Amino acid sequence: MSASNTADVVRRARSLLGRTFSAHGVTIRITEVEAYGGSEDPASHAFTRTPRSEVMYGPPWRLYVYRSYGIHHCANVVTGPTEIGAAVLLRAGEVVDGIDLARIRRNNAPDHQLARGPGNLAQALAITLTDLGTDLLDRESPTEQPALGPEVRHRQRVEAGPRVGVSKAADVPWRFWLAGEASVSSYRRSPRAPAPTATTNRVRPRDL
Repeated sequence: MSASNTADVVRRARSLLGRTFSAHGVTIRITEVEAYGGSEDPASHAFTRTPRSEVMYGPPWRLYVYRSYGIHHCANVVTGPTEIGAAVLLRAGEVVDGIDLARIRRNNAPDHQLARGPGNLAQALAITLTDLGTDLLDRESPTEQPALGPEVRHRQRVEAGPRVGVSKAADVPWRFWLAGEASVSSYRRSPRAPAPTATTNRVRPRDL
């Protein structure tokens, strides 16, 4: 992947931390994300262009939704540039508005677990495939439609590590989270991924 595109998807992934994301009556503060580099990232849905991933090749700040194992919906922010297919998976967040509604949707899970993990996050926000392609920066859209809040300057430390559950490019440290947040999910390595090597902790984003 080109150095400029690598830097862009990493920068945009980190910039999502601390921002609000609203949908269907619930708002979260994003605490954990994963970056995917598109057509040059073997762990990305856009690595092989299919009808399912087509929205990832479009303009940035659109919502890409897919179902994981046919069960859980997952929400991703397309980051662009157009035709690159880069996107950021929303992995976790803290519910800051609409918590009663989120509790109902999540069967009264503990508050710090309401949007902990990508499937739970989408469930708390009631995001489904009907939201695919939503313009997240459209301020004229209905209030229930998924929307991304403005970029914020926070003072929390941002930590990084390998992405969860991917079998290819498994050691690329493109998972980012706000340190100390209870809503951040646990790391699980894919059983199909090669065993970590001595250089695992030294892999840099530009090494993809």
